[in-house]
Amino acid sequence: MKSRQKKKKTWPKVIGIILFLIILAGGAYAFSVYKSLKDTVATMNQPIDRKQSAKRTEPVALTKKQPFSVLMLGVDERQGDKGRSDTIIVLTVNPNNKSVKMLSIPRDTRTEIVGKGKLDKINHAYAFGDIPMAMNTVEKFLDIPIDYYMKINMEGFKDIVDAVGGVTVQNDLDFSNGGYHFPVGPVTLNGDKALSFTRMRYDDPRGDFGREERQRMIIQAIIREGASVSSLTNYNSILQAIGKNVKTNLTFDEMVDIQKNYKDAAGNVQQMQVKGTGTRINNIYYLLIAPEEQKRVQDELKVQLELNT
Repeated sequence: MKSRQKKKKTWPKVIGIILFLIILAGGAYAFSVYKSLKDTVATMNQPIDRKQSAKRTEPVALTKKQPFSVLMLGVDERQGDKGRSDTIIVLTVNPNNKSVKMLSIPRDTRTEIVGKGKLDKINHAYAFGDIPMAMNTVEKFLDIPIDYYMKINMEGFKDIVDAVGGVTVQNDLDFSNGGYHFPVGPVTLNGDKALSFTRMRYDDPRGDFGREERQRMIIQAIIREGASVSSLTNYNSILQAIGKNVKTNLTFDEMVDIQKNYKDAAGNVQQMQVKGTGTRINNIYYLLIAPEEQKRVQDELKVQLELNT
């Protein structure tokens, strides 16, 4: 009888010790993830030599929940080639109306390259003057401040896809590219297939717009897979791939502020497009944007950023 009573008293202690060890291990794991995340952001962080935007009197204050903008550049960097920004996306985030507006700017858009003094394709700005010239050029084209940038190496994009274990997207166009066939419907992609999926351009009747839509699908699928519970066990590989292929002027503290103050906006992403007319000038293809269309886009983004129009 005494033996049974002793066992009854012992079991709660054993369970308590096990629970304590689980909590302790969970805390250590959380600390490990936090440290790895902080180290990754430090690797990603790449400040730029660029003056304060003339379109802001003072830097945006994330702690005060002010709307802000981010220029996302998908750069096709290959061996021996600096590359051009083939993907140009501007995100404007507003925590007050809880929305993000995502504008894709076609790479062939003809506009003034700020600092170069000539009209050219907007994606050439990066090739001419790196991130600062790309930010200044997009800023003038849209007539809004560009607060932050994020550069993604599209060649290394496949590493991120493989790190999350591949992605599945809903394809709306039957096509082949890079030795792979992509039927209509759900397609599961590893890194190499995802790269071919996003690079196809000329066989799509929508041109750049179709290509941008596929890139958006891949980015959203990566975020979805990266946030899944199964990816937690592989966080080191995911963070290494991101740190290697993504650069930004956002600091760790700024990212924490965004996560804390702007997370409600992330669930409401609204797509925007700027429409133009394709033409050839000196035998070079350009997309020409009519002044009224350019102003329409500018005004919509100014409202989103709560700027005086």
